[in-house]
Amino acid sequence: MDWKKLQNGSDIRGVALEGVAGENVNLTPEASQVISKAFVGWLRNKTGEQQISIAVGRDCRLSGPALSRAVIDGATSVGATVYDCGLASTPAMFMTTVDDDNPVTGAIMITASHLPFNRNGLKFFTKDGGLEKSDIADILDLAANDNLPKEEGGGSVQAVDFMSKYKSHLINYIRHGVKAEDYDKPLSGMHIIVDAGNGNGGFFVDILNALGADTAGSQFINPDGHFPNHIPNPEDKKAMKSICDAVVKSHADLGVIFDTDVDRSAVVDRHGDAINRNSLIALISAIILREHPRSTVVTDSVTSDGLAEFIKSQGGVHHRFKRGYKNVIDEGIRINKDGGNCWLAIETSGHCALRENYFLDDGAYLVAKLIVDAARLRSDGKELQDLISSLRQPVESTEIRFHISADDVQGYGQQVLDAVSLASKDVEGWEIVSPNYEGIRVSCKNADERGWFLLRKSLHDPVLPLNIESDVKGGVERIWQKIDDLLKPFDELVKQ
Repeated sequence: MDWKKLQNGSDIRGVALEGVAGENVNLTPEASQVISKAFVGWLRNKTGEQQISIAVGRDCRLSGPALSRAVIDGATSVGATVYDCGLASTPAMFMTTVDDDNPVTGAIMITASHLPFNRNGLKFFTKDGGLEKSDIADILDLAANDNLPKEEGGGSVQAVDFMSKYKSHLINYIRHGVKAEDYDKPLSGMHIIVDAGNGNGGFFVDILNALGADTAGSQFINPDGHFPNHIPNPEDKKAMKSICDAVVKSHADLGVIFDTDVDRSAVVDRHGDAINRNSLIALISAIILREHPRSTVVTDSVTSDGLAEFIKSQGGVHHRFKRGYKNVIDEGIRINKDGGNCWLAIETSGHCALRENYFLDDGAYLVAKLIVDAARLRSDGKELQDLISSLRQPVESTEIRFHISADDVQGYGQQVLDAVSLASKDVEGWEIVSPNYEGIRVSCKNADERGWFLLRKSLHDPVLPLNIESDVKGGVERIWQKIDDLLKPFDELVKQ
């Protein structure tokens, strides 16, 4: 068993079901049981406590029930108290660690987010947040070396409906935030629909109904691990088109879409226009900067120049950092620890973490905050999209991915980046952007280009992604042609 192959940055991912050619099952119930024991041991080492309690939740994937049973059996066999939360959201599982009534030592969410149906994974939490990459490596080392707690018995398991408590938390947050005359039903008169993509986000309809909203037209609410309609993913074009069409068809005021485990989200305005990626970052930035002037907004590296201008125009400080939601969140936390002022860390994928909410990437909390503002704006005859009317959108944008076939993926990738960086200095009208924390970012200032590109190494795959944006028609193609010439000497780089 190659335990290291199960690590995916700051969580665990693997193939849990057979049926896809070329993919061997490696995240088995047996492996999950061992990892669960290792997590209990890691918690004991971390806290110095022997009495460990763990909350366990899962998304609706077909492999979820079997893996959940294995995780629970593993933890109880080494003396842990387990609270089985059943179908849950990833943010709710973190909240079990900071619960006012019965906080647990740690939590495990069994999910693989938007990945195909045959994949699954484990996310881990303590009261300090999601585990770091080094923590996952330590847990897998315990598993690999069979350095596990002794099977002493004494463990127990209890079913807990924590999602009801989590829903009440969001309901009360919206009621308090809107401060409507009708406190119990502050969303009366608003028509908001939800697309859960048959993931775990359908519970948000219950929240909206409790607050008086009309949710007619909501779709794919029931959990179904086959994901028969579309991938639950706010970045997926088919998924976004589906919710956009549903908003128009149902004449809704707002549409909401979640990923499978509800740590990401996006919204759609009443015209059927998506507010995701740069637009979503701009929208929540406008709200945060009203509440916390001059805050730093941490984003990943692929955000647009138009977004940077918008954040500056709102009085904020835009800080681009490395791609990867954990990188972005940790950078926001670091800025505050170093005496800075950061209230928002958000990735273009939809992972959004707010300082007011434990710096937890919680898609439902983000939507709740946006709905509070939507309700307030409605009383003034305005809408959420009015907050970002000045956001400059690029005329063209694209992402091109290059597979690295070389044996030394990291070394070859760096060789390509170094060569492009050196050559870009000699291209008329091109200027290397600094500071830059990932890959190479170049501003293309020629009148027929007016844009930028970012070439970087993928976090997990043998790939170099290239993002290009331009403010003129045909600009992306002109920038791409020059980059293509720079990349021709690298024959172990294959355009996907």
